[in-house]
Amino acid sequence: MAGKVFFSVSMSLDGFIAPDSLGELMGPQWMELQAWVFPQRFFRENLKFGEGGEEGRDNDILRETFERTGASVMGKRMFDAGEQMWPEEAPFHTPVVVVTHEKRDPWERPGGTTFTFVNDGIKAALDQAREAADDRDVRIAGGGETILQYLNAGLIDEFSVAVSPVLFGAGVRLFEGVDAARVALKPVRSEPSPRATHLTYAVHPR
Repeated sequence: MAGKVFFSVSMSLDGFIAPDSLGELMGPQWMELQAWVFPQRFFRENLKFGEGGEEGRDNDILRETFERTGASVMGKRMFDAGEQMWPEEAPFHTPVVVVTHEKRDPWERPGGTTFTFVNDGIKAALDQAREAADDRDVRIAGGGETILQYLNAGLIDEFSVAVSPVLFGAGVRLFEGVDAARVALKPVRSEPSPRATHLTYAVHPR
């Protein structure tokens, strides 16, 4: 049985998920956005930052998201940024399909992550990710434009947003350009934590 297709992102209170410029990734504003993630025990273990870290609902959410994911899909912009920043052992530990216009051989990393590059559209990329994920879920990892393409195409089953207590003022909006006439949402759960508010919605055709 095929799993769900979902995305899970951190978002500022005014609706942004990233700065406009790739050069600003890992900058102070982005670090504030992700501040709920960095202290968590699972995050530290997954990136081999050492022992210790916080345990609680934030940590559980990170672990649950990782464990449900059998494969990921991402856009070329996110891959280009991550290729420069990820450690040698990339943090996915599952197949990752990159939607791109370029042709490139698969890129294998230590720890079980293999990046495969698909240049014939989002549907073909998702089909390949579904096959790789087997009966687990497929995560649309980002960036914002790629998430929006899958959402507008009716290919997302569910998503979660961790709303961080930070304001961006400008940047990449999560829902900029969404086809609201076609996308309907049903609340699944809302979970406040000391560091963020976690919102989960099922997606249905309108």
